[in-house]
Amino acid sequence: MVDNQIRPNKVTSQVLIQALLDVPRERFVPDQARGVAYVDDDVPLGGGRWLMEPMLFARLAQSAEIKPSDVLLDVGGVTGYGPAVLSKLAGTVVALEQDAGLAKSLGANLDALSIDNVAVIEGPLAAGCPKQAPFDVILFEGAVHDVPAAIADQLAEGGRLVAVIDKGGAGQAILMMRRHGALSRRVLFDAATPLLPGFAPQPTFVF
Repeated sequence: MVDNQIRPNKVTSQVLIQALLDVPRERFVPDQARGVAYVDDDVPLGGGRWLMEPMLFARLAQSAEIKPSDVLLDVGGVTGYGPAVLSKLAGTVVALEQDAGLAKSLGANLDALSIDNVAVIEGPLAAGCPKQAPFDVILFEGAVHDVPAAIADQLAEGGRLVAVIDKGGAGQAILMMRRHGALSRRVLFDAATPLLPGFAPQPTFVF
């Protein structure tokens, strides 16, 4: 995975590459999907939820420029693979998951790997974690129609937010940064991944 998918796709952070090598991705998928855990594609976890493809996850994580002192919010931690990798880059990871079964698996998987700097929070993804905010980094493990203001407001001064924006056409990975209280947005690269629950566009009223 690292040699054929990650390194050839502009991922050069040695700390991130080592984290990807250290975390056994097959531990975070259903038994029947272990044979495809390392393929360059999103892996279905059931219930309409997915484990993001390795290359896209790695490029988002690298773009966030995560530091050991950072407090990071992972939106949509599913079974814990993303939080496990990110725990080796950030000082503290808050893994938000709204599906009770996935949240239970997330915590159990991290405990099995003796990862102790991840706090698992069960709650609606679209709300973020205002009680734990502000965050130095916010990373979405799935696409969103747009970044809700409620979550963008949880970004600390100097913070970075990475997500895939999917408005029904070609998806784009974006980086948002807060500087002097203002948010800027920059397109990073084209990207596609399934939408996270709660982030689809709201229907508009038509006369």
